[in-house]
Amino acid sequence: MRVTVDSERCVGAGQCVLNAPDVFDQDDDGVVLLLRKEPDEQDADAVRAAGDLCPSGSVAVHED
Repeated sequence: MRVTVDSERCVGAGQCVLNAPDVFDQDDDGVVLLLRKEPDEQDADAVRAAGDLCPSGSVAVHED
């Protein structure tokens, strides 16, 4: 699994951080920051949820 984010599309809803705080963070403006491009298996379900719940579609989960 690998994750990409599009910070230009981010609306700062924070669903990514709420679901997978070990993988995502937000900057001072609330824009998504990617902490780990290749999350651990233990975070996989949370990362998928973050991608599904992102209202702007700025979080993309790639199943390799």
